[in-house]
Amino acid sequence: MIDKHYKGNPNLKAENVNIEFTTDQIQEYLKCKNDPIYFAKNYVKIVSLDHGLMPFEMYDFQEELITNFHENRFNIAKLPRQTGKSTTVVSYLLHYALFNDNIRIAILANKAETARELLGRLQLSYENLPKWLQQGVGSWNKGSLELENGSKIVAASTSSSAVRGNSFNIIFLDEFAFIPNHIAEQFFSSVYPTISSGTSTKVIIISTPNGMNMFYKLWHDAERGKNGYIPLEVHWSAVPGRDAEWKRQTIANTSERQFTQEFECEFLGSVDTLITPSKLRMMVYDDPLNRSKGMDVYEDPIEKHTYLMTVDVSRGMSNDYSAFIVFDISQFPYKVVAKYRNNEIKPMLFPNIIHDIAKAYNKAFVLAEVNDIGEQVSSILHYDLEYDNILMCSMRGRAGQMVGQGFSGKKTQLGIKMSKTVKKVGCSNLKTIIEDDKLVIKDYDIISELTTFIQKSQSFEAEEGCNDDLAMCLVIFSWLVAQDYFKEMTDQDVRKRIYEEQRNQIEQDMAPFGFMSDGLSDDTSFVDNDGDRWHLDEYGDRSFMWEYQ
Repeated sequence: MIDKHYKGNPNLKAENVNIEFTTDQIQEYLKCKNDPIYFAKNYVKIVSLDHGLMPFEMYDFQEELITNFHENRFNIAKLPRQTGKSTTVVSYLLHYALFNDNIRIAILANKAETARELLGRLQLSYENLPKWLQQGVGSWNKGSLELENGSKIVAASTSSSAVRGNSFNIIFLDEFAFIPNHIAEQFFSSVYPTISSGTSTKVIIISTPNGMNMFYKLWHDAERGKNGYIPLEVHWSAVPGRDAEWKRQTIANTSERQFTQEFECEFLGSVDTLITPSKLRMMVYDDPLNRSKGMDVYEDPIEKHTYLMTVDVSRGMSNDYSAFIVFDISQFPYKVVAKYRNNEIKPMLFPNIIHDIAKAYNKAFVLAEVNDIGEQVSSILHYDLEYDNILMCSMRGRAGQMVGQGFSGKKTQLGIKMSKTVKKVGCSNLKTIIEDDKLVIKDYDIISELTTFIQKSQSFEAEEGCNDDLAMCLVIFSWLVAQDYFKEMTDQDVRKRIYEEQRNQIEQDMAPFGFMSDGLSDDTSFVDNDGDRWHLDEYGDRSFMWEYQ
């Protein structure tokens, strides 16, 4: 006698078991097949903390979610905590597996355990379906499910290896904002060929915000119509029972910040960031003009412009990036015009890339960190590739490191050694430069690193699981800006700009009273608010240049 149940489980139908449908069952089957919302409302059961096993009573926004999933290939949803978002997706995936033959579905989460728990919810709902709605079960375990119609559902952690070599009809990414950024990037570079290989493949991304990361980028690109994802946002008040009193109690039991992020769904950065959160939220990234193998170009070289490149070198480990940023320092505010970031480039090959890009940007000045392997990179760049525009640093006793070109002596190196003092000065200047809008940054990766560049002890570094390679390039740049030699590298004179700002302020203050000249004043000098006198030297056609004496 053939067992009609899968491995003796009375709730599961085995393969090759014939079912005679009644007329009503046929009608119901067709209704369910054609309408995933009808199927979820009438046949999906979930476990409630208060009521145990019960029918899935859907909210309006959950119906809207399923409609979007059904009608669109690419969906991204930003939802508050505890809104039944995962249950909604699981219901749709169950419907898709039942009523479509030979499809593959991947349930992915930040941890494999979480993904298996979601699959467990789907399996519970499946067990509580009537037998005439079930497909025969071919395989049933904690990590996967195979049905008689050839459909298969797998659960795994979100990683590049999770889907490599496989083709999926639907990929569901749960709480994608909580995936470490480097893993999320690797995943998308690996999974995109899989996604794009079909014409009906679907991607469903669901998450509560967690800082400005890959989910943040995908969401904002979707809002601006820069990718194919359909965005859907749900407010916490869409859940019945959540009102002003509920909000007050939730904040009292958690915190204002936690409520803002987890229920208001604001993309807040990490706590204690170098750059204030309000400024970070105002920084808007843009698409580069060109993108290739870690190199993003936002502005091509302009003739007679002066460029500076700061370099951070890694050992080529998987989670550590070699990086550089190219700045246009010929006019104010300064601009990031290009950046390079690659965790696969070997240190010995990195100098060639630096050389080619620096040469393209009008033989840009190069300042590299030389604490570790960076010293070898600078040496290859200088001696083997014969690149001249490398900034050197010389130790000057208590004054610390002094930057310049052509130093000689034992205490000179082809770059900057990152010390506590250098980092402190660089971080302090970086904060001022960015918050005072003295540096234009349009690169997503740089902005993203700044949102996780946080205070630890007496210094700043990347939050655990994040990177700060680009942020450290900014720190090096900001340290250099404070050096006297920086004025010699630029066309503008910092002291002239200070004078002009002060003169404009005094002119504004005195404008209501007018200006009078008795012919006795010294027209070649000026005293500022601090009592400092500024003298105009005779520079011929450069007589606009002012010197502080």
